[in-house]
Amino acid sequence: MSILFAHSLAGHSESEWEELEAHLRAVAFRAEEFAAAFEAGEWGRLAGLWHDLGKARPEFQARLRGSGESVEHAGVGAALASSRNKVTGLPLAFAIAGHHAGLADLADSPEGGGPRPLQQRLKENVPLLKDLKGLPTGLTEMPLPALPKLEGDPKASIRSLELWTRFLFSALVDADFLATEEFYSPGRRLAVGEYDDIPSLRRRLDEHLVRFLAGLPEEKRESLVNRRRAEVLAACRTAAERPRGLFSLTVPTGGGKTLAAMAFALRHAERWDLRRAIVAIPFTSIIEQNARVYAGALGPRNVLEHHSALDPLAAEERNREAELRRRLAAENWDAPVVVTTNVQLFESLFANSPSRCRKLHRIARSVILLDEAQTLPIPYLLTVLDALRELVDHYGCSVVLTTATQPALVRREGLPQGLQGVHEIIAEPAALARDLKRVRSVWPVAGEPPLSYAELARRLLGQDRALAVVHLRRDARTLAELLPEEGAFHLSALMCPAHRSETLAEVRERLAVDGPCRLVSTQLIEAGVDVDFPVVYRCLGGLDSLAQAAGRCNREGLLLPALGEVVFFRAETRPPAGIPRKGLAVMEEMLAERGGTIDLDDPEMHTLYFRKLYLLCEKDPEHIQALREGLCFASIARKLRLIEDATEAIVVPYGEAGERLAALRRDGPDRLRRRALQPFTVNIRRETVSLLMGLGALEAVVDGVNALTPPFHHLYHPRFGLVADDDPRPDPAQLII
Repeated sequence: MSILFAHSLAGHSESEWEELEAHLRAVAFRAEEFAAAFEAGEWGRLAGLWHDLGKARPEFQARLRGSGESVEHAGVGAALASSRNKVTGLPLAFAIAGHHAGLADLADSPEGGGPRPLQQRLKENVPLLKDLKGLPTGLTEMPLPALPKLEGDPKASIRSLELWTRFLFSALVDADFLATEEFYSPGRRLAVGEYDDIPSLRRRLDEHLVRFLAGLPEEKRESLVNRRRAEVLAACRTAAERPRGLFSLTVPTGGGKTLAAMAFALRHAERWDLRRAIVAIPFTSIIEQNARVYAGALGPRNVLEHHSALDPLAAEERNREAELRRRLAAENWDAPVVVTTNVQLFESLFANSPSRCRKLHRIARSVILLDEAQTLPIPYLLTVLDALRELVDHYGCSVVLTTATQPALVRREGLPQGLQGVHEIIAEPAALARDLKRVRSVWPVAGEPPLSYAELARRLLGQDRALAVVHLRRDARTLAELLPEEGAFHLSALMCPAHRSETLAEVRERLAVDGPCRLVSTQLIEAGVDVDFPVVYRCLGGLDSLAQAAGRCNREGLLLPALGEVVFFRAETRPPAGIPRKGLAVMEEMLAERGGTIDLDDPEMHTLYFRKLYLLCEKDPEHIQALREGLCFASIARKLRLIEDATEAIVVPYGEAGERLAALRRDGPDRLRRRALQPFTVNIRRETVSLLMGLGALEAVVDGVNALTPPFHHLYHPRFGLVADDDPRPDPAQLII
């Protein structure tokens, strides 16, 4: 009987090829280990043993020897699972059929696209089961284990099964990737190296906190602010002893939340034998600063930073070995501390591609810190809350909602899908907020006209250091143009990430010395960015946004015992349509009910605000929950997008963009060269992309990468970023040959 192979090696004899049985057992061993984290080890083992059964077909063996024929192989093991039991075998069939192409919908989708529906794949592959010859009998005759016990109503049970299928798929995909990588690139994973264990990291963080406190001047060490920070830390350490579950950590700006939350996570993980801490942050603008704090306390090799704003080439220049380790660890989150974004976490949980889902099994038995929990996406709120509940109930996780402005996520009459049993770590959040009060709020007078930007510019000029936060990008440019350039700065999403980072660095430098510093920004500055102004002007909007703007005022408490001043005003323009505009409507209603003022430090005000806001908003407009109940994995992946995809990224002429585009043209597209352009991109509306394409202002460098052409480089302003809203015309000087 001839030997069956799983993988060939070009230019090598068949004696060096990988035998199929060896590959199946190698994948099964890993998948069983990975799935054991969510008590599905038997299922993981079976997925590994059956995932490549189709490679036993004579046609596939001929392909390995150069036939060139395209041969189905992933669907055969799926058909075997389904033939054993059409219901019990369904999760296994999904995982095996999708381990290359991705998780499919169960049946035909009206929208089409994505992998072929599972039912179609199974129908096509059942006849191929007769071709499974030459395999040891034990590989194909194992019985199906029992499915996990699912609680709740039938729809909730199906959603539980849907998420469980994703985790099983993840265990199989990661196991297959690693086993195949070990055959083709033996020892590659050794570059990742060893991590410190959770108890060691907990001790290291404790030591770091002791050193930090000892390094403070005595007057700061004994200040009210530091006494309250110590109380926050102590509360987190005490709460870490509680059993796994749902927690909230309500701490105002400056309360030491970043390290206190990690102290909870590591102590809790040590106490309950959890495997890692995952920190999910809503905005890329602050993820790097938080990751630096954690890396400084725990050691860089123990902290994986995974988000789209990373500049891989710059990281490689700083430390090539460390960047290689990071990239490998990012593939499957094989690190004890992961710092990522909400987008990466939640879109991966509901993705269907093997590469995105590969890391999911690592989430099991983790402490998940959701930073700025008030930013959880309202259009997907029901799905997100369902997932958080599942992670706690069935995957051994603890979840911590950390913020200064807790959203109203608990179960109640207006939100029956809300969370239950959330334990607040801070005994008296309102008292803590009062003790850490840094600003006084000035509210607009009812009935007075909107504040013009000309008048706002005049007021800003009356302050040496002030921040103004406005609704729209064009508002920011309008206001900034009214200020003299000396000491004036502008921030908006029309500036590429590299440009914004350099501007923020300039602002921080200016704030550290004497001289004027006036910053005009859209609300992207409110994403936890660590700037500190004595005066902040903020156009009236949602309460959570107003509180975040106040967090940029007297942030470090340098004015104490005096307070900073936050001036709220009604703007000439309205906020963007959708949730921002509804947030403003709720805020106006609350101000009218309370005589024109609201206490930003009162947690009950934030609870009331979110209750009112959630009543105005659809919390599942894409019907994701129904799609989950229909096992429509591919459709869910298309529809669940935390960042609106009505825009496209274009490369702008800033910094090293030109050199990196040249490398892309010269060496061709690959993942690294594409990602290296991300710091130099701006997202614009698709209709604007079409307009610029029609004018010849954009060049399609490679598929999916569009860049401004040289005659239109002037559309990227050194102060305001992309200014293409007006009548974009080429620079005549650039047209001269």
